[in-house]
Amino acid sequence: MRALISVFNKEGIVEFARKLADRNWEIISTGGTFKKLKEVGIDVISVDSVTGFPEILDGRVKTLNPKIHGGILARRDINEHMETLKNEGIETIDMVVNNLYPFEEKLLEKANHDTMIENIDIGGPSMIRAAAKNYRDVFIVTDPSDYEEVLNNLDGDNLEFKEYLAKKAFSYTAHYDTIISNYFLKRLPEEFPKYLNKSYELSEELRYGENPHQKAAFYENSYTPDRISYNVLHGKQISYNNLNDMYSAINAVVNFEKPAAVAIKHTDPCGIGTGETLEEAFIKAYECDDESIFGGIIALNREVDEKTANHLSKIFLEIVVAPSFSKEAFEILTEKKNIRLIEVPEFERLYEGGKRFKQVLNGIIIQDSDDIVWDEEKLSFVSDRKPNEKELEELKFAFTCCKATFSNSVVIAKDGGTLALGQGETKRSWAVEEAIDRAGEKAKGAVLASDGFFFRDTIELLDKAGIDVIVQPGGSVKDQEVIDYANENGICLVFTNIRHFRH
Repeated sequence: MRALISVFNKEGIVEFARKLADRNWEIISTGGTFKKLKEVGIDVISVDSVTGFPEILDGRVKTLNPKIHGGILARRDINEHMETLKNEGIETIDMVVNNLYPFEEKLLEKANHDTMIENIDIGGPSMIRAAAKNYRDVFIVTDPSDYEEVLNNLDGDNLEFKEYLAKKAFSYTAHYDTIISNYFLKRLPEEFPKYLNKSYELSEELRYGENPHQKAAFYENSYTPDRISYNVLHGKQISYNNLNDMYSAINAVVNFEKPAAVAIKHTDPCGIGTGETLEEAFIKAYECDDESIFGGIIALNREVDEKTANHLSKIFLEIVVAPSFSKEAFEILTEKKNIRLIEVPEFERLYEGGKRFKQVLNGIIIQDSDDIVWDEEKLSFVSDRKPNEKELEELKFAFTCCKATFSNSVVIAKDGGTLALGQGETKRSWAVEEAIDRAGEKAKGAVLASDGFFFRDTIELLDKAGIDVIVQPGGSVKDQEVIDYANENGICLVFTNIRHFRH
């Protein structure tokens, strides 16, 4: 029996090769692997002595030879194949042990383009795919963690195990090619490429999914330059729902320049606040809905300080997400056993990727990120009454909050904090009624933002509630009716000409 061993990751390879040799396997090798095995006294044959052809082009061509690939691909149950090998003087290769050039590691090192090109493996994937295709006759080993199990399956009925190795090998080369594909796509961007290749690597199995009867796992984006690093500083394992809520929370808080706090419950914001300090921002978010925040997730866009931590510690929270935590804040919050503290130093990179995905029937749909917050150049001041500088700032805050809410949605706000949110309704006037009911008397003198246009019935509800400064996208055939009502009743109405639907 003959094994071809050529690995970049040499973890455990000496011990594995020695155990193969002890079982009378003949070992072929090349390059650094050949040298390492030779140095420790393992009897190893060089690839060029098998092929009768030297390595050329600075090692770019080593194993791309019929005497290698013929030995791998020949089917032992087809007489013509075996006769061809005999006539050409080719011996069978019964195992290929291979892992690939470190393209992904070089990405992390931010290597230059020439270095990246030289770390695209050609011979390795060719050997891996050849052996995996002929898995009935050839062991294909790509993962050092499988070495021991391979040794245990060298004898006897091992076809199912060989197929497992082949499946793993094809996944490995597909992952490798995907990273290379995305590297080139990053260099030469296309808005919507013909083939969208994504690879995700298992990070951890979760306790369960949305509900205890659903199994779940977290897969992390394999393309490392797109990853936003985070650290779990304290607390137990993050759940499926936690991960989902964290993403919604960060998506919301990233939109604010001032110190900001966003409270999330089941991916819905239940309070958003901004202020001159993080403490002030959190208090505003908390006061919007001091009940729903219980067991929720808080995202903050500044380092958590001692004062803010004192407020956070007084309520039960699942997770606090922030760029960092001061020493004092960390000590205060870690006194709570069940809280998770998540440090996301670079969450402002969230919109760098520029695309968002959603699963639909038979595939996914993809779109640009909704990364427009407020564009003053696009505003239309459609009513006779115009907003003053403070009112315009309030409208900007409220409309930015709409991005985090589920349609149909409205936000009632005052002084840089949400007073009430109405969201997820099938009829906009219902969202307005919900928000007005929650805000109560506080609605008077507040502003309202809507994620989409609305009709006369909505502005009538707002007028009755004492809300007379409003922003909405506009764009309805009934816009003029709404404008007329605003002018008749002294209401300030601004159109953004930007919609923030979130479904």
